[in-house]
Amino acid sequence: MNKFLGYIFTPVFYIFFLLTLIVFQPIQWICFHLFGYKAHKVSVDCLNFFLTYCQIFLGNSTTFINHQDLPVGQPIIFVANHQSMYDIPALIYFLRNYHVKFISKIELTKGIPSISFNLKHGGGANINRKDSKQAVSEIIKLGRRMKEHNWSTMIFAEGTRAKDGKMKPFQVGGIATLLKAVPNALIVPVAIENSWKIVQYGTFPLTCGIKIRWTVLPPIPTAGQNPEELTLAAEQAIRKALNQ
Repeated sequence: MNKFLGYIFTPVFYIFFLLTLIVFQPIQWICFHLFGYKAHKVSVDCLNFFLTYCQIFLGNSTTFINHQDLPVGQPIIFVANHQSMYDIPALIYFLRNYHVKFISKIELTKGIPSISFNLKHGGGANINRKDSKQAVSEIIKLGRRMKEHNWSTMIFAEGTRAKDGKMKPFQVGGIATLLKAVPNALIVPVAIENSWKIVQYGTFPLTCGIKIRWTVLPPIPTAGQNPEELTLAAEQAIRKALNQ
């Protein structure tokens, strides 16, 4: 039934999702070029609010749980599993107080309304996966911006999406590189559930009636632990939260 309903409501979802991206393209441009970073960030937060709640057109529910008293004004490395592109808008919106940046493929900086503009100008790292030197350099620059502005970064440590929801082993590279630039960063795991079910049949039809959940887990103590141990601890915390 959920797949059948997807044939009916997926076009409606895509229309509103695309309209949101198109409308916020000039809004972002005006905010960034005329008013600077703060105004641009507000526009991006608003964009991702609407992108997040476009899920209502599929009858999907959005639950974001954050009972952690995380410090504002200290760099945080959020470490999450990754299930679909629909993971991202809610992370940006609900963690907006922490100025979360992303490490993205450089190919995404062209051709996508609103998203490409934000990736170019939002302060994240856009990496060329075929050029390891460029990738490491961009992540280090991101770490320096985190340190300078007390920003945070979201890392999908699996390195790719888990299309069946089953977590892959976490990779340490991105976390280790960031910690070199901003060693005082807090490590905070985030568990994402059921986002993969939206696209289990591909881009059409999308699945209706999914309960999507994001849960911010307790910070991991960093004292005396190396990046490998911290990455493993984050992976284990998320696996426990997802019963994997």
